Amino acid sequence: MILPNCRAKLTAGDLEFIAKVLNKNSEQKNTIYNLLCDPDCRDCILDDDKIYREIIESSETLQISPNLLFYVLCRKALRGTPADVREVADYLASMLGKFMLISRMSCPEELGEQDLRYICDALRALSQASHEQAFILRAHLANYCLFLSGIFHEYLEKRCRRGGPSLSFYEDVGRSNYAVAAKDQRAKKFGLESIFETLASSFHEVRLGLTELADRILHLDSAPSPPFELACAR
Repeated sequence: MILPNCRAKLTAGDLEFIAKVLNKNSEQKNTIYNLLCDPDCRDCILDDDKIYREIIESSETLQISPNLLFYVLCRKALRGTPADVREVADYLASMLGKFMLISRMSCPEELGEQDLRYICDALRALSQASHEQAFILRAHLANYCLFLSGIFHEYLEKRCRRGGPSLSFYEDVGRSNYAVAAKDQRAKKFGLESIFETLASSFHEVRLGLTELADRILHLDSAPSPPFELACAR
């Protein structure tokens, strides 16, 4: 289950990076570290635009975790949208980190080794799933549609011109599954209810935010990715 926990899993390297970006001397570092242990202070510090600019403008290899990287990028991508909520950015950051592993992108851990590389396979599995499995599948299917249509939008648009599903198809599938998953008691149990509701109501805006992130920063569409060839819907 993907949970919004990137902010709570910052590494020592992340803290060092943040203190350096904020130009704090060695005596002030401990103060910054203490502030980062307080959730409210931490959130305010992570919103500092200096951190975002250093991540995207630095010519050096950054010694930071995927948790910090993706959270800062997702937080920036959602600014000014109806999904401008820290918990939503944190959830998306966790999703991007999880989907770095192709095996987890095609199937959530809880469902074992099922092959759900194609949207039609996931929909078929959903129609045959138990109630417990259905919640996991819906969350995964919605995440998968958001990830593909947001990060790999250009690839999907090219496939659409050759007869593949349109971006609106991914939006519809993703939006509807977030909406249904939000009503499940387990969404409330895991603190995902409001996150799923926001993603359902703002799916299009969130997708465009991820698209802008991919276009301006990640540049994933500039080079073919063989693993992604396997992940696309038929």
